[in-house]
Amino acid sequence: MTDRVLISGATGLVGRQLVDRLSRNDVATRCLSRSSAQPTNPLCESSQWNGLQLPTEVLRECSSVVHLSGEPVFGGRLTASRRERIVASRVESTRSIVSAIESLHPEQRPSTLVCASAVGFYGSRGEEPLDESAAAGNGFLADVCRQWEEAARCAESSGIRVVTLRIGIVLARNGGALPMMALPFRAGLGGRMGPGTQWVPWIHIDDLVGLIDRILNDNRFTGPVNAVAPNPVRNSQLSTAIAQALSRPCWLPVPAFALQLMLGELSDELLGSRLCIPKAALDLGFEFAHTEVETALEAELG
Repeated sequence: MTDRVLISGATGLVGRQLVDRLSRNDVATRCLSRSSAQPTNPLCESSQWNGLQLPTEVLRECSSVVHLSGEPVFGGRLTASRRERIVASRVESTRSIVSAIESLHPEQRPSTLVCASAVGFYGSRGEEPLDESAAAGNGFLADVCRQWEEAARCAESSGIRVVTLRIGIVLARNGGALPMMALPFRAGLGGRMGPGTQWVPWIHIDDLVGLIDRILNDNRFTGPVNAVAPNPVRNSQLSTAIAQALSRPCWLPVPAFALQLMLGELSDELLGSRLCIPKAALDLGFEFAHTEVETALEAELG
């Protein structure tokens, strides 16, 4: 089978970086996107889908699938329609990919499915250390992540190696949460969120892409993998580090009630505490380039 990787969400933050890295390593990629935007890398073969139903033909000659696409979570309050879109774009899309894989002759199937998930899987757990063996938590997003991962694991019955990435906050200058987090600090109005004692799992974009690349090439990775740096920080430390990287003050806390008024249930994602540990990655020898949040933020904001 051709060593080609099919990537959904290939025009998103992580997808773009992954395509570039694989292309530099002479790995062919097929980019799957819901938008009309074309991949920035000319070496990537482009395919479109509706985000829910995967045409079987796009899987042909692909040795691996990396499923990264999904409706943005922080796109407004959790109305009934947004809940439906969030679930469908993650759970139903994954079921469609697995179904398309199963419809192929066994010799034509990709050998690996890497499916995004999130540290929201754990819910808010206070000071409890959370490696990949920890059970799912409570709440809407924890339930979405649980269903998401269960949908991906169905591919295992077809002999596919499945890895579910429980991704923390991705630190990148060009997208994701960091530019929005940095806005109030740039204006001199930054500060911790809520009490500031909550644990925040994070990962630098280079390490996330490097980890996915490693997973594609190392069959020892299987099941859930915490895609987080080995040194989680409390919200107050993260806030101070952002301020230092921008040479701005960190003095104006955002009260918990203000976040709850603005975001409703989603405020739990900012106020909740997740002390996530990347045990699987460390046990298999993955070396993080960015282990300290201060240097990671300096690389992106300095």
